Amino acid sequence: MAETATSMPLPLRIERKDQVFAREDLPVGDFAFNATVANVFDDMVSRSVPYYEEMQRMVCELAADFAQPQTNLVDIGCSTATTLLALDGAIHPDVHFIGIDNAPDMLEKAAQKIRAANTNRPIELKVADLNHGFQMENSSVATMLLTLQFVRPLYRERVMKAIHAGLNDQGCLLLIEKLTSEDTTFNRLFIEHYYDFKRRNGYSDIEISKKREALENVLIPYRLDENVQLLKEAGFRTVEVFFRWYNFCGIVAVK
Repeated sequence: MAETATSMPLPLRIERKDQVFAREDLPVGDFAFNATVANVFDDMVSRSVPYYEEMQRMVCELAADFAQPQTNLVDIGCSTATTLLALDGAIHPDVHFIGIDNAPDMLEKAAQKIRAANTNRPIELKVADLNHGFQMENSSVATMLLTLQFVRPLYRERVMKAIHAGLNDQGCLLLIEKLTSEDTTFNRLFIEHYYDFKRRNGYSDIEISKKREALENVLIPYRLDENVQLLKEAGFRTVEVFFRWYNFCGIVAVK
């Protein structure tokens, strides 16, 4: 029997503290998942994403509800394999795991973590740029955590249709995204509270400001209703919110 998600520690591998944007003298370019970011990514995400461990636990629980033996589970934007390794203890051993990411440096860290975890489950890692299309097949679960927001809006419809096509009937997509709000007051308030969260986790105002600038043209959030519409137009018959914290949201969509 697979171990329950609640009993598994989150497989973060924090070797270095995130100080990517700590130096005031360095110019700010577009954010990229390069070697510098890959080396500190687990620390970065654990201090930058509210309730990150709880979101991962919920993803594991819901994935276990839908995963079927002899099918694939695909983590789209798998980064350093934290989600895949968290899922390993929660999912039937006959489910094949596939991780997809467009950043070779992130996949290298993922491979290191997978080797260190000594899992008996083969986990396949693939390089793919979602902006240029990808395919999946025979999948009962797809996970996409904080990834769609980095796909160019022009290509998001195609990505959703590819996921829907690759899922079996009754298969699910577990999507976590940052959101924007149509109401400018709440949009401002939610962002302010999010930056307060980052300050509580040790980020300086300089770091927050420089990362915001770096992400400005790279991370483009949708409103909740836009994400729901995207999923329904791709063919998902049921779409439900399972997590919400200010401008972060978890959505489960069932084919």
